[in-house]
Amino acid sequence: MANVIALVRDSLTNLVSRMGTGRDKAASSFYAFTPLSDPELLAAYRTAWLPRKIVDIPAFDAVRSWRDWQAEGDSIEPIEAEEKRLNVRGKVFEAKVKARLWGGAAIHIGTGDADLAALLEIERVGKGGVKYLTVLSRRQLTAGEIDRDPASEFYGQPKFFTLTAGTAQVQIHPSRLVIFQGNTQPDVDLVEGQSSWGDSVLQSVMDAIKQADGTAANIASLVFEAKVDIIKVPNFMASLASEDYKAKILERYTLANTAKGINGTLLLDKEEEYEQKSASFATLPDVLDRFLQIVSGAADIPATRLLGQAPAGMNATGESDLRNYYDRLSAMQEVEMTPAMHRLDEALIRSALGSRPSDVYYEWAPLWGMSEKEKADVFKTKADAGRTLAGGNGQSPLIPIDALSEALINAFVEDGSLPGLEAAIEEFGTLAEQEPSEEDIVAAAAANQNAAA
Repeated sequence: MANVIALVRDSLTNLVSRMGTGRDKAASSFYAFTPLSDPELLAAYRTAWLPRKIVDIPAFDAVRSWRDWQAEGDSIEPIEAEEKRLNVRGKVFEAKVKARLWGGAAIHIGTGDADLAALLEIERVGKGGVKYLTVLSRRQLTAGEIDRDPASEFYGQPKFFTLTAGTAQVQIHPSRLVIFQGNTQPDVDLVEGQSSWGDSVLQSVMDAIKQADGTAANIASLVFEAKVDIIKVPNFMASLASEDYKAKILERYTLANTAKGINGTLLLDKEEEYEQKSASFATLPDVLDRFLQIVSGAADIPATRLLGQAPAGMNATGESDLRNYYDRLSAMQEVEMTPAMHRLDEALIRSALGSRPSDVYYEWAPLWGMSEKEKADVFKTKADAGRTLAGGNGQSPLIPIDALSEALINAFVEDGSLPGLEAAIEEFGTLAEQEPSEEDIVAAAAANQNAAA
């Protein structure tokens, strides 16, 4: 009997503490993938400001400063002109927006070839060979069979894409497409339908967006309840049985509220009681801010950029958040955009110049712009460092003057500290080049002595 009581006692104790009972509230929680449909994505993008900004802001910032072409001679201007003719920057922005919204998009490199299913041979692209660029979304391109040949350049990509235009269908080789993804798939084989396209960036942040929008909507509804008038009427409930009383009471307080709104005077019977109750909104802004910060973190966009709000807290500037954000975008440009645009860039160079000079390349322009004071401080630091290396204050030079001069010129040209420096050097030369040699000094001294004699 004692054993039975002990068992019952243990069972009750476990039941209260939820140990071994399976009553843990989180025990049945699991992640389930519920894909957003195209109509849902379109409605969210067109009607709500948060989804639109989450899609547009990184795409815009990625192409905002664009890129700087580097080359010897006069090769840069034709390439930049070809970029403007084809609107490469605008097409990339459009493709990035559609890729982020729909999960994938591509830019078709139009060369005028009849057989779009064949490999695009970049070496055969001549001057003016790129005729047009067309942006196609995931909704217009259907991916074909995945290339499983490890030796193939396009391993893991579809062997072809099918473009549906009305009733016609055209197969396009992936070499003719600049493919951008939204959120890339971790493993195509595990994705339902084995789609080679990614997910919309809204897929993983939509719950946070809905929670923030719902919180804002509830707060907006509370505004109408900010002040509530309470009037206590004697025998109110007992009198509601009469239809005539209902009409009289509505007419009575409609007149009273009208008088109050016009004259600020509320007319009541002596036996009626009146009071006001006001809702407090003191903590609601903090609650909404927390939900918006969750959205900001889910979208990986700092609140200062997503919401356009000033940083909070003492001595807060928001620079660290923005710098981290721009560093991430710079990495995305190098890791994602540069490889995706490689074939387009090679075709672009040949279309602009008619050939492919080996010295032509580009660098993505910095996304973080320094203030004028910061630029002046950097210039002064470099100048002081150059003076030290050159042997200032009567010391011996640490680096040969010619090498130091060329290095400083390159540094000032690349960071734009002295606009027009490169052209001025070509016209006037450097101080190192103008510095007289020892033979020149001896010859000048001898000439001066002869002139004096």
